Amino acid sequence: MDPLPLLPTSTIGSYAPPSWFCSAVEAIERGEFGPTDREETYNDASRIALRDQEEAGVDLVTEGEMRRVDFNLGFYGRLKGLQELPPARTLGPDGHDMRGQWRVVDRITAPTGLGIVEEFEFAKQHTDRPLKVTCPGPYTLAGRPQGEGVYADRYAVAGDMADIINAELKRCVAAGATFIQLDEPSAAVYPNRPMAFVELIARAVDGVDAKLGMHMCFGNFRGRAVGKRQYEPLFPHILECPIDQFVLEFASREMAEIDLWQRFPNDKELAIGVVDVKNYYIETPEDVAERIRTALKYVAAEKLSIVPDCGFSQTARWATYAKLVAMVKGAEIVRRELRG
Repeated sequence: MDPLPLLPTSTIGSYAPPSWFCSAVEAIERGEFGPTDREETYNDASRIALRDQEEAGVDLVTEGEMRRVDFNLGFYGRLKGLQELPPARTLGPDGHDMRGQWRVVDRITAPTGLGIVEEFEFAKQHTDRPLKVTCPGPYTLAGRPQGEGVYADRYAVAGDMADIINAELKRCVAAGATFIQLDEPSAAVYPNRPMAFVELIARAVDGVDAKLGMHMCFGNFRGRAVGKRQYEPLFPHILECPIDQFVLEFASREMAEIDLWQRFPNDKELAIGVVDVKNYYIETPEDVAERIRTALKYVAAEKLSIVPDCGFSQTARWATYAKLVAMVKGAEIVRRELRG
């Protein structure tokens, strides 16, 4: 991977879908698109995601996760041993309890992989920027299947998910990936078994020869959190995860808990969320710069990266692009200050 500048900017993973994309996905689900039509749809959406990030000036880009449609639910169709369940609630405001659930009917496998290496191969051909690969973590991926009768508990499900993820990440490295990020919002939502979680992450990344990040947020379906928005219960155990960079949500919480890096000294990198993907206030570059300056009181500039709070799949594209531009300009303000 090409060297990144001081205070490198990146996105979390998912990008805002183009306005036509949701209608196209609905048509695909109704069986109205042939295989060539489907491939063209996903390719075009991914190209747009890459191009928007490039034009905004983002240093480390992502493919946009368009082929997944949902950052983790899109993977269950690739897994064997699952039976989709009807939704528990279909009326009223959209909420996390409307998201898909599956019953485990056999040990979970992924005979054809998760499709992430194919995403990476496509993105490599359509950007010359450094590229980050993203993958849901094993505990988060184990959250929707109901494992009773086959697995003892969610951690048992997550163990098999960790093995599936490990194989996929090794394929990505073989294809040239140098920066891989696990996405684990469930870690902060359910912090009651921190060492069991550390062991899961170690299993998922064992032997994966790449720079490793881990994104932990509090959920973002329809712009809503799903858990208590607090990282402290994870510390200090979470620092034992064999990863290089933590990617955490700060903008929506007014930089709360940034002092964790002072209270629990460590040598990990920190990517700080400096734009709030859950609201439609468009941060100014100075807003972003102020948040970065706050983080620099606790984290060395060489260990700090600049990101949004979460993925942009729930945010309108016009707002997403404006927030990215502000993020990049804010990072550049502070770079100039650091250069004197």
